[in-house]
Amino acid sequence: MDTSFEQRLAERSDALSEKLRRAGEYVARHPVNTATRSLRVVAQDSGLAPATFSRMARALDYASFEELREVMRRKINNRVNSFATRAQRMQEISASGEVTFFEAHIAACQSNLQSLAHEIDQALLERTVARLHTCRSVLLMGALGSTGVVEYLAYMASFACSKWSIAGRMGSSFASGLTGLAEEDAVIIVTKPPFSTRVIRAAEQAHAQGAFIVVITDTHACPALRHASAGFVVPTESPHFYSSYVATMVLVETMVGMLVNRAGPEARARIAQIEESNRRLQEVWDG
Repeated sequence: MDTSFEQRLAERSDALSEKLRRAGEYVARHPVNTATRSLRVVAQDSGLAPATFSRMARALDYASFEELREVMRRKINNRVNSFATRAQRMQEISASGEVTFFEAHIAACQSNLQSLAHEIDQALLERTVARLHTCRSVLLMGALGSTGVVEYLAYMASFACSKWSIAGRMGSSFASGLTGLAEEDAVIIVTKPPFSTRVIRAAEQAHAQGAFIVVITDTHACPALRHASAGFVVPTESPHFYSSYVATMVLVETMVGMLVNRAGPEARARIAQIEESNRRLQEVWDG
């Protein structure tokens, strides 16, 4: 399998000059611009010379910047394949008999977790959790397929602290959740293709209000990333018709675990109080 652009950039970043590294980081953050706009426009937008992008592409073993652009085009096209097309491909793989769907899906999930372990920016993750710990409030946003992940994240976090809430829950509007957000607050957004329009617009508004924005997605083409204070691109490859959320779940579970560790005795006391209340209200089975 060909090494991805992001992997090549990560592996060779230390060997690149500052300008070549900046060019690579621009391409990673702006794959749509890279794939669809001319080299001249990309250079103007980045503040770098066109020749810098050509040298960067060759330094990462692409024949030319145009070859790199074609790689980014294919990547974007793969991301936006319709669910119906992916379902057809899944059925064709199953019908071939070469491998069972169970085996193929498990292998893909394991590969995603390995990629997450190697590619996640742990320093950024530490800084993000530290900021979430000190924030006045944390607002969670997710829609479509990401709704369940946000609900689970809120459930876990509620054991450790009381300041996390979900925007748009039980019929409430996103607008009501955004009201009053400021620099002391944080917003965590989980969104994957196809992106929810209201989530992207909410990210823009929360950013304009000064909130600390955390975006969890699976593609650098995610429009919410341009508003992010901290962005995490999580692998979601799968033979399924739908993107896998396994690595995403591991990331959010890790974030909550780190949050509890940072909160110390206060978090332990709250968790104990919740457990005692659950027993008194007979919320859980004690048989």
